[in-house]
This record gives sequence, structure tokens and C-alpha cells, in this order.
Amino acid sequence: HVFNGKIYIYPSHDIDAGDAFDDLGSHFAMEDYHVLSMESPEDKTAVDHGMALHVKDIPWANKQLWAPDAAEKDGKFYLFFPAKGHDGIFRIGVAVSDAPTGPFIPQPEPIKNSFSIDPAVFKDDDGTYYMYFGGIWGGQLQRWRNGTFNGLQPESPVAFLPEADEPALCAKVAKLSDDLLEFAEAPKDLVIVDDEGKPLLQGDTERRFFEASWMHKHDGKYYFSWSTGDTHYLCYATGDSPYGPFTYQGRILEPVLGWTSHHSICAWKDQWYLFYHDSSLSKGITHLRSVKVTAIRYDKDGRIIPIRPYL
Repeated sequence: HVFNGKIYIYPSHDIDAGDAFDDLGSHFAMEDYHVLSMESPEDKTAVDHGMALHVKDIPWANKQLWAPDAAEKDGKFYLFFPAKGHDGIFRIGVAVSDAPTGPFIPQPEPIKNSFSIDPAVFKDDDGTYYMYFGGIWGGQLQRWRNGTFNGLQPESPVAFLPEADEPALCAKVAKLSDDLLEFAEAPKDLVIVDDEGKPLLQGDTERRFFEASWMHKHDGKYYFSWSTGDTHYLCYATGDSPYGPFTYQGRILEPVLGWTSHHSICAWKDQWYLFYHDSSLSKGITHLRSVKVTAIRYDKDGRIIPIRPYL
């Protein structure tokens, strides 16, 4: 995000906690957040402003501070974050600060009716804020298909997923309250469709939503982007409303070194940039990642020209 003329990055803070590697992401055992800043995208490195929030300071949270996001309103800064509660269920919390670098003071409870992971908060031109969120497998989105958490069977990354020929699970979108501390409405499905207007199917693993929601607006169009997870692409779709539906357009980023792919997109002096991560510095260790940035280019029709990260 660009706040007060400076770039601020709100990443996960990976650590080597010694947890077993599995498809639920147990080895992503992050326990705190650090905020990074850059004077411009051309900076060689980012400034680490130190710990902004720790899991021990969040009354309702137990572990796994996964990918957060941030927003600013009326001089206050809001950090939105997922964490597993003491019951093992992911919820989304919010913490507030007077500075973009924190420290952030968490609310005593998670956002009411929140669930799953990967919150991304988008401010529209009319000043309305929306949260986009959700993630399958370890992100537990598939366990909420009937509106309540399904914990009756042993935990498995593929339990409760739709069949391959059924519509894919959707990211969620909800308008935020004026104080940005709660949902102003029940979360809705964000539907991604193909060129024929048909929802993407769960078996369409190179296109369907997995996790890592992001929203930006370019030339009056809404661009929703996400990660395909186990196939390792960043993809995007466009629409005319922050609620969608969104029509699939293509890929933003080809696979990087490391299992996950997650990103944010922001403009700096009329140029758009993609912030993402890979595991090149840690020689492919998937839960020890570093931030990268590169310019985004659009063609004359507004399509994003796919990025090949190692060419």
C-alpha cells in the first residue's frame, strides 16, 4: 500500500518453527508480523520496522498468523489478519494503530461471522471498504460450505471439497462497517466465470480460486486476482462491480520457487507494481520466503501481460 507518500508492505513473517510439513500448511507457523517500507519500488531493500503484532497479544488467537492486509481511514491504520483460535478454527481479526508501522492493538474478539484466511481490504472510489477473503485446504474454506464449521471428520486438505465437475468454491466478499472493525453485511460468494458466463469448476485447477485474494481498480474496471494454490499460478478476472461476477482473463505470474504464491498490487506514480514472494534466498524452503517486486504492464485492451519471474 502507499500511505503518506511511502510504500508499506504487510507480509507474513516466516519462521522455522520445526513443525512437520503437510498439505494443511502446519509448517507455516508464523507468530508475529513485521511491517516493511520502501521509498520507491527501485529501492534495493526494504526497511524492517520490527515487530508490529505478536500472537501472544491477541486474546482470541492461538497460532498461525497467516497473510494479513492493511488499510487507512481518517489517520488510523488497520491491520487485518487471520489466525487459528484455541479451537483450531481460522478467524479474521483486526488491530489498530496510529502509525502505518504499528504497533497494532488487537480487538479482543475476531470479526463476527469471519472465517478462513487471507483478508484483502479494498477501498473503492466512493470511500466504501470491502474485504475479500478465503482459502481452501489448510485455509478451511471448504469446511464452511453449509454455513457452519464442519469438524466432524479428521482434518484433511481435500475433505468437503466439491467434486471436480461441480462449481469451484468461491472467495468471499463483504462490505466493512464505517469503523472497519466488523462486516456490514453477510459475506457473499465472489463468482469467477469463463467467457461463456459459466462458473469455473473445482477440477479446473489451473484457473479456479484457491487462496490469496486481491482487488485493484484500473481504468474503471475491477481486477480480482488470486492464487491457484497447488498449480502455483497467480490469475485474474475483471468485472464492473466490487461484488462481481468476474470474468476470467488470464495469468499474472508464472510459478515461482516455493509452494505458495501470494501477492498484492498497487500503483506508484502512475505505474502499477506486483509485490510477491519466492524462496530463492532460502534455496526452495517453502516456508521461508522473501518479498519481491516487479512492474505490471497492461496491453491496449487492459489485459495484464503475464510475468515470467526468472527471465
